[in-house]
Parts: sequence; C-alpha cells; structure tokens
Amino acid sequence: MVKMNEKKKWYAVYTRPRWEKKVHQLLSEKGLESYCPLNKVKRQWSDRIKTVEEPLFKSYVFVRISDDERTSVRMTEGVVNFIYWLGKPAVISNRDIDLIKRFLNEHPEVIAEPLDIKENDLVQVSSGLFADEEAKVLQVRKKMVELRIESINYRITAWVEKKKIILKKTSPSKTIVKE
Repeated sequence: MVKMNEKKKWYAVYTRPRWEKKVHQLLSEKGLESYCPLNKVKRQWSDRIKTVEEPLFKSYVFVRISDDERTSVRMTEGVVNFIYWLGKPAVISNRDIDLIKRFLNEHPEVIAEPLDIKENDLVQVSSGLFADEEAKVLQVRKKMVELRIESINYRITAWVEKKKIILKKTSPSKTIVKE
C-alpha cells in the first residue's frame, strides 16, 4: 500500500527487445501508471501500405511509481531493469513526460535516435572535479571517453565515464560526395 505522503516519480525501465507494449500492458494490469510513447509510422508490405504504432524509444517504457513499488516493476515479465544515472534509477521529470506527449500529439511521424558520442564532439562534464567544463572528445571506448579540457590556458586530457558527460555539439559528419 502506498503512503499518502510518498511522492510518485517517473522512471525509465529497460525492456526485452520488442516487449515495450506488452510491458506497458502488464504494468497497467498491476495498477501501476506507465507510459509507452507510440509513434505512427507508415510501413510498406508487398501489397499495401499500412500505418502502425511503434514504440518511440526502443526497449524503454516509463513508469510513475513510489519507491515501494520498484520491486513490483522489476518483477514484471519483460522488464530487464531500471535505467540508472549516477548509480541510482534515473528520475524523469513530469515536464519531460508532458513534452514527449505533446510532441507526439503535434507531429505525425517522429524519429528518435540515441545520441552517439564520437571523436571531435563538444561535451560538457556533468560531475566530478571538472563539472560544468567543456571538453572535446578525443577517443571513445565502451564506458569511457577521453576528453581534452582546455581551461586556464592548459590542455588537460582525462578519461571520463560516459555517464558523466553531456553532448553539446556533434562534429560534422564526413560525407563523401561522388560526382
């Protein structure tokens, strides 16, 4: 039972591939508030074109719960785990959820792509000794990024966890044009 003074927050959960709608349904059947943003997309079959609803974020479902309800969410078939940020389940603001809902209502076909950090991107360090400093990405590994931080007239190069940086500006793609 949820205490009246316990505030519910939005979290993102990672699902098994192609289980987003099913997880949303199972969470709703448990009486939990969940949201699976769906995007209307036209698909071509050999004999026709059909508009179908696909999850906007692959393998993600949002759930609004209290801390006491986390175990119930984790025990839901198809849920892999919560999405974590800095060692804790990532809290999604009500504003962000509302923005996603409004955006999907206003735009018929939306494309959502995960951000890919690559060499020469401009990023901002979000925590630690160099918090709020801008840096240039020199090299990317699985969970770590080598950054060049140019402040106080020195070039400092450091390996920083990906989760501790925010992408500010991507470097232009190298496009080869054949004439």
